[in-house]
Amino acid sequence: MAHVEDSWEPAPLMEVVRLFRELAAPWWVGGGHAVELAVGRSWREHADVDIGLLRRDQHATRRMLAGWDCHVADPPGTLRPWPVGETLPARAHDVWVREHAGGPWRFQLMLDESDGDEWVYRRDARIRRPLDSLTVAADGFRRLALEVQLLYKARGRRAKDEADFAEALPALTGAQRRWLDEALAVEHGAHPWRDRLDGRSARDG
Repeated sequence: MAHVEDSWEPAPLMEVVRLFRELAAPWWVGGGHAVELAVGRSWREHADVDIGLLRRDQHATRRMLAGWDCHVADPPGTLRPWPVGETLPARAHDVWVREHAGGPWRFQLMLDESDGDEWVYRRDARIRRPLDSLTVAADGFRRLALEVQLLYKARGRRAKDEADFAEALPALTGAQRRWLDEALAVEHGAHPWRDRLDGRSARDG
């Protein structure tokens, strides 16, 4: 088994985008790249590249990556090979991908949940939204909606998550702020970001 501290050399974002244009299923750019794409500028280095997709499309994705070495974080903290044809257990949502065994990791897959035409937040199934509002078109591909990406970042509140929230806050519309505030209330109750969402004037939207 591989371990999560194994080396990373993230592929250039557009190189990964070109690869995924071969996939006949919905996918999107996530993580810090999604936040910077929404804001329109870069402010930090990125240790990885996150590509999001729906769990229901995992087999099509794995077949498209048949020539790549894919490992799934299962159990958390440890990576094991993900062979073509295996249906991942519900607990597994994080896949690390590299060109060949022993090489550096190049990008990650993040599996999201869905129920019919709805996206379901994997950490709290009470939080849902229409799939057609989950992503935003950007430069010929799609990125995860800013408010949804910030919801994912709100739990860990690592230094990079706090930086991403601070930079993204002025770019959030009124509608995005309201959605994020309501989602944070459902998942966390009190959360420091909620005060900051309410404490600044927001554009209507």
